[in-house]
Amino acid sequence: MENAQSVWQIAAILAARLIFAAVFVMAVSFKFMDMGATAGYIAAAGFPFPLFLAWCAAILEVLLVIAFLTGALFTPAALVAAVYVIFLGFSFHGPARWAGNQAEFGFFVDHFVFLAGLLFAAVHGPGSVLVAKWALRPAKYDAAS
Repeated sequence: MENAQSVWQIAAILAARLIFAAVFVMAVSFKFMDMGATAGYIAAAGFPFPLFLAWCAAILEVLLVIAFLTGALFTPAALVAAVYVIFLGFSFHGPARWAGNQAEFGFFVDHFVFLAGLLFAAVHGPGSVLVAKWALRPAKYDAAS
């Protein structure tokens, strides 16, 4: 049995989904505006194939935006986003960067705040309104076929 959600709960869930989507829209927008700069940032962090990885990141971020806006595949998307956000935190703002720029520590910690929200969202789902009903389920086997 599904719990009924109050108006404020529905509004809060939709606001959270919009915030998640907006963060990834901003991130992917910067990538599309200058994919070369994104590739340069990735190369500076020591990763191989920076342009390929920049495009992979952009595609992932577009898919996350779609999932957060539609609610489709919401829980898997939130979990993938959580792993991605922590990977980015350690890769681009991790302990090796703190000595050179103290602000990097703040950027690093911010990733954990975002992680907490994503994990909470993954557990509680997209809410009961404005949700596309797509799911990762195997097709049912029909013995009569």
